[in-house]
Amino acid sequence: MTVVAVIAHALLGGGALLALIRLALGPSLLDRVVATDTLLVIISASLAVHAALTRDPTVIPVLVVVSLLAFVGSVSIARYVGGMLIQSASGDGEDVGLPEAAEVQEGRR
Repeated sequence: MTVVAVIAHALLGGGALLALIRLALGPSLLDRVVATDTLLVIISASLAVHAALTRDPTVIPVLVVVSLLAFVGSVSIARYVGGMLIQSASGDGEDVGLPEAAEVQEGRR
């Protein structure tokens, strides 16, 4: 292995270790979500570095799947948490729907 490969893998491994620590110790759900997303980005970067250094194109489909998993997971959790926040803002447990500004803009269309 070259020096560049060792340094790249060491930095990515250190980042993954720090993300795992945040995932285990994160006091809130959002901290854990951000740590999971960060970990998936680091895994994607590691796959890209591996594919570039070994010139192995068979890793690319796995890279695409991991990237899509990270994106869809982040969007799903953000929508879920956003829905929880909108429901909890009303106080009575009912879904309040869109904010007033969004309803006005929908009426213009």
